[in-house]
Amino acid sequence: MASEEASLRALESLMTEFFHSCTTNERKREIEELLNNFAQQTGAWRHCLFFLSNTRNEYVMMYSLTVFENLVNKMWIGVASQDKMEIRSCLPKLLLAQHKVVPYFIRNKLCKVIVDIGRQDWPMFYHDFFTNTLQLIQSPALAPLGLVMLKTTSEELACPREDLSVARKDELRKLLLEQVPTVLGLLTGILETYWDKHSVIASTPPPSPTSGESVELLGSLFQGSQYSKLLCQPMATLDNDSQQLCCLVLECLAHLFSWIPLSTSITPTLLASIFHFARFGCDLRTKAKTGSFISSNSSSSNGQLNPGTMPPTSNGGGRNGQQSEGNKVDRARLGVLAMTCVNELVSKNCVPMDFEEYLLRMFQQTFFLLQRLTRENNAHTVKSRLQELDESYLEKFTDFLRLFVSVHLRRIESSPQFPIVEFLALLFKYTFNQPTHEGYFACLDIWSVFLDFLTTKIKSRLADRESVLNRYKDALVLLLREVLNRIQFRYNQAQLEELDDETLDDDQQTEWQRYLRQSLEVVAKVMELLPSHAFSTLFPVLQENLDVYMGLQQFIVTTGTSRRLNISAENDCRRLHCSLRDLSSLLQAVGRLAEHFIGEIFAARFSDALAVVERLVEVTCYGSQTSLYDLETAVPSVLKPDLIDVHAQSLAALQAYSHWLAQFYSEVHSQNQSQFINLITSAIDASSPLITAKVPEKLLLSACHLMVSITSTVRPVFLVTLPAVQNIFNLITTENQTRRLPQEAHMLVCRALSNMLLLPWPNLPENEQQWQTRSSNHTSLLAALTREYRILRATVNITPRQPDLNNMKAVIQQTLPVLRDIVDSISGESTKSRQICYQSLQESVQVSLTLFPVFIQQPDVTDEMLAFFLTLFQALRVQMGVAFTGQIIHTFLSMFTREQLAASILQEGSAGCRVVQKFLKILQVVVQEPGQAFKPFLPSILSLCMEQVYPVVAERSSPDVKAEMFELLYQILHQNWRYFFKTSVLTSVQKGAAEDTMENEAQFTAAMQAFGQSFLQPDIHIFKQNLSYLESLNSKHKLYHRKLFRTSMLFHFINVLLQVLLHKSHDLLQEEITVAIYNMASVDFDAFYSAFMPEFLNGCQGVDTSQRAVLARNFKLERDLPSFTQSVQRLVNDLRYYRLCNSSLPTGTIKL
Repeated sequence: MASEEASLRALESLMTEFFHSCTTNERKREIEELLNNFAQQTGAWRHCLFFLSNTRNEYVMMYSLTVFENLVNKMWIGVASQDKMEIRSCLPKLLLAQHKVVPYFIRNKLCKVIVDIGRQDWPMFYHDFFTNTLQLIQSPALAPLGLVMLKTTSEELACPREDLSVARKDELRKLLLEQVPTVLGLLTGILETYWDKHSVIASTPPPSPTSGESVELLGSLFQGSQYSKLLCQPMATLDNDSQQLCCLVLECLAHLFSWIPLSTSITPTLLASIFHFARFGCDLRTKAKTGSFISSNSSSSNGQLNPGTMPPTSNGGGRNGQQSEGNKVDRARLGVLAMTCVNELVSKNCVPMDFEEYLLRMFQQTFFLLQRLTRENNAHTVKSRLQELDESYLEKFTDFLRLFVSVHLRRIESSPQFPIVEFLALLFKYTFNQPTHEGYFACLDIWSVFLDFLTTKIKSRLADRESVLNRYKDALVLLLREVLNRIQFRYNQAQLEELDDETLDDDQQTEWQRYLRQSLEVVAKVMELLPSHAFSTLFPVLQENLDVYMGLQQFIVTTGTSRRLNISAENDCRRLHCSLRDLSSLLQAVGRLAEHFIGEIFAARFSDALAVVERLVEVTCYGSQTSLYDLETAVPSVLKPDLIDVHAQSLAALQAYSHWLAQFYSEVHSQNQSQFINLITSAIDASSPLITAKVPEKLLLSACHLMVSITSTVRPVFLVTLPAVQNIFNLITTENQTRRLPQEAHMLVCRALSNMLLLPWPNLPENEQQWQTRSSNHTSLLAALTREYRILRATVNITPRQPDLNNMKAVIQQTLPVLRDIVDSISGESTKSRQICYQSLQESVQVSLTLFPVFIQQPDVTDEMLAFFLTLFQALRVQMGVAFTGQIIHTFLSMFTREQLAASILQEGSAGCRVVQKFLKILQVVVQEPGQAFKPFLPSILSLCMEQVYPVVAERSSPDVKAEMFELLYQILHQNWRYFFKTSVLTSVQKGAAEDTMENEAQFTAAMQAFGQSFLQPDIHIFKQNLSYLESLNSKHKLYHRKLFRTSMLFHFINVLLQVLLHKSHDLLQEEITVAIYNMASVDFDAFYSAFMPEFLNGCQGVDTSQRAVLARNFKLERDLPSFTQSVQRLVNDLRYYRLCNSSLPTGTIKL
């Protein structure tokens, strides 16, 4: 006894020293080693039992419990049965004796250790484990402790970790499911008892006007609902202990609901009780954050329940005030936990027939709560009510609404007992009174899901489309109007000014842009359902703001060379700022709706669309003529960006209607075209003055994008003859570096000019396309664009000095992106367009090939050149012809020596690395080319791949190069299968001749080994990519069935994939790996079961013969994928479990 006492004191001093701030890391490591050595000793648990009973030191308690936890979870199989009995008897006694005096986290840890023992031994050796927990719950004094035990049991036994066999996991789940009705009955009883005990029905005063109003509202919403009166009862007033106990019950229920199936065990009485407590969230009057209370982690969430840590109450007034404040927080927490329970149930998509009625009842009860949340009275507006509620409760309630609409609306919507229109009215009030932006976004998402549901429903029921729409029309009209108001400063300035419009989020948009985008998505979805109404709502609002903008001309005062906007009064400037911001948003809205005027509805909605486009053309012309972006203003930091933004948005909105203009062009091409010609001419007149380096870049780019859309989508035949277009040609083709546009704008303008000359004109036959004239014009255009670039050829043989080299690099980096962009833009066009493009480019391509060897040591230039060649190969390889393409490939193959490749690959993420990637991409294009033209290059490409690139990347991560190399390997195999397998049509038809004729076997084997090797490495992306390549080769070419693969590789691949599952290194790909194993095994199931499995199990380390026999017996000889998958999962789980058990047995244990 004395020695144990001494050990305890020594341990206490060690633990205190370990956690002391002055202790060095070295000393901590020494102490850690001492503690670990002690824990490993046989019988250490006895000392720990003494420590737990006799110490108040929290560190010592935690250490002792960790020793027990380790013993139970890792060494239990080797503990003597007498010792196990003693531990099973002592720990619960210790819990009962100490639970009120130890800190809550120690109590929770002790509960978990006892539950861990139950996980191993219940019911065979620990038959009273669960009944003990139920008895604790039924004893009023010990109920909190019993509930902590129950929640821990649900967490640890329902979804156990992998340290159990599958058979034991199944057994535990079955045992728990048998207990569910009893447990739910007990928990229902507690909730009912505490509600009834503290309810104030007996002394209810006469109903107040507000409660009468809510009964009446409820009556109109859910006539005949048996719970309507029940839910209108006054709230129970719970004391602190009762609140804490009910919180624990709700936490238990929330976890139970996460795994038990929906069934009649979840009784109407239980649901009603949960909803009683859900009311606590919506009747709260004081806002308090509950983040610190709400937790799924049992140690923190149960912590407040320990009476041992409760401060003593006092009768002082201040203390009572604090107590009532804390009480309100706890009441809110009850509401949050009750809604968590509801959401767990609603999130289940699989609803048995006999549960559907319960579901309807749940929704009725929740919408009673929604009514309470959104009711108005003299004291509170809806918004102020929601602002006073707990944030977590509102989040849970919004989650509920999202789950209801996305998962269950289709089930409930047609039920006569569910008033869908009234629900939408409540959701509307709830949405537009949200106290936070995040809450509003979440509600907009719910409306989006509802609108998608409605659109799908209407498409599937075209016959009664009108009746369905009429049912919801009022709701949609209100929604549209309110969402449009919410994006306008005129109605919502205070909130909109809170939004950040500078910081970009992960999606590269600001908070304001996200707000506007989400709002416009809802507007667009309503537009799809009610097109004419949506248009008649939006267009007048747009007109109103446009009138303000168009009226600014009269306030422009010119003095000498400066022009200023003569609006300076602070109030006027503020109103102008709001009007311009709104106009910018409404222009985006009009652009977003462009898709709803084209296609089948073009003719029906023509006049509306024409009105929009004419107005947009007018606005863009006005903006460019008055050069509002160039004005001096009273508040330049605010009004100048506003004016630029409106101008840019008007151009972008007009660009959005380019598909409508294209359809207009094709519909009217044979009739009076003057209207169309005027629109296009005016649009070009609006954008061309902006194409100059002096214009702000935002505006310049909008004008360039509009030009590109008109030339690529609309393609008017008369475009090239317009004076404004001629001016742009002159600007781009004259040598004047001072007037040169920024690179992005320059590229866009060059693309637009090239498109005009290359793209076929719509509605005209081939003989009227004027290809000859357009071809010579295109040649002139490209000659002008590449003038400086082509001169570089003459300098190839001269070793340039550094300044000249930098100039050459600058010319290359300016010219090639433009050429690449031009080629890219016609890659999907007709042969004629591509022919003309290549003719114009021919000399530049030759120059590039000549310059390539000169810059081979300059990876940034080589990168640009290879990007250009890659685009050429992808778009114009047919036009380049076999001979020249061969010359290019030959040049590349000879330039990229092994040393050159290795040096580039080793600099991960560098320009050199990108060069190798692009080179491999070019080779991918080459090997995919059908026909025999490029087949002679296959041996050298394969050799480069396997002998030069692969040895460098094999043992390194090099993810980017590796991904491209394996794709090249896959394309070689897939597109050139006959290079390896010479199976003729005749032999494949004859059943008896199923053997393959192999060629280039060594290269095929090397490629397969490379794939196999990649499965042994940690890179999950390469693993996934390569697994899909193998599966693809199998589905397209029967790879797994080929004799060479079947006889010498198949079992190796299955073995590697099973080992990957066992090591859990690529757990995200479990499903894909299992399917691949199945596809490989299915080639010859008999051989798999009779040869592979015994060999695999015999080679498994860490398991004994009898365990191997069990593993083999449990792997059922099934041939369908679901059963096979189950067997593989069971094998992996049980093999890991056996290894864990065997590794934790004491040394010298004899296994029987």
